[in-house]
Amino acid sequence: MKQIIAMGGGRFSNGEHNALLEDYVLVTSGVSNPSICFLPTASGDAPDYIVSFYSAFSQHNCRPSHLPLIQPAVANLEAEIAKHDILLIGGGNTKNMLALWRGWGLDALIQDAYQRGTLLAGWSAGAICWFEQGVTDSIPGKLTALDCLGMLTGSCCPHYDGERARRAAYQRLIKKEGMPAGIALDDATAAHYVDGKLHRLVGARPQAAAYQVGMQDGQVLETRLAADYLG
Repeated sequence: MKQIIAMGGGRFSNGEHNALLEDYVLVTSGVSNPSICFLPTASGDAPDYIVSFYSAFSQHNCRPSHLPLIQPAVANLEAEIAKHDILLIGGGNTKNMLALWRGWGLDALIQDAYQRGTLLAGWSAGAICWFEQGVTDSIPGKLTALDCLGMLTGSCCPHYDGERARRAAYQRLIKKEGMPAGIALDDATAAHYVDGKLHRLVGARPQAAAYQVGMQDGQVLETRLAADYLG
């Protein structure tokens, strides 16, 4: 079984809701004490981000580690990726992240791991990267379309309720620039895909939701999709 959990936004359990999503990711792995590897590439391997990861996941029943790329710490990336039950991708600059992944061949290694059953999860950059395209703020001052890995069909927009400009940008990109229809995710909302198909929506806030966004009769159609509250 191949699984991806794409989260609209969040940053570990320094917020009151995020621990619910952390628990969901760990339980979904199906492993009692899973090995979870954090890839902070999109943040430039920011040290405070890495510290926050260990601080959060040390409170859970798991074996946390991280994989830096700015200053690589392992010689054999293939062996390192193969060790883990879960790969967790942080937020940041998606364009830079994908360029580094491709430069190191990590994109192919992650896709191989997915085929073997490794759970892939992440928020923001770590949510949109799995789709054909995503809405990104990788270019300062702009929200643009970015070609991503294409492991899931369609497009994705994170932070749908958390950043004011996201809704209008996503609808514009779909209507005027040919971005494929897809899913928009509120912060604290996760879309769980199994074998490439949407399996479940879950939320760490009672009103968290996702939206199916596409074109119908020449106009953008947005359909609200309720998420199961995890609290």
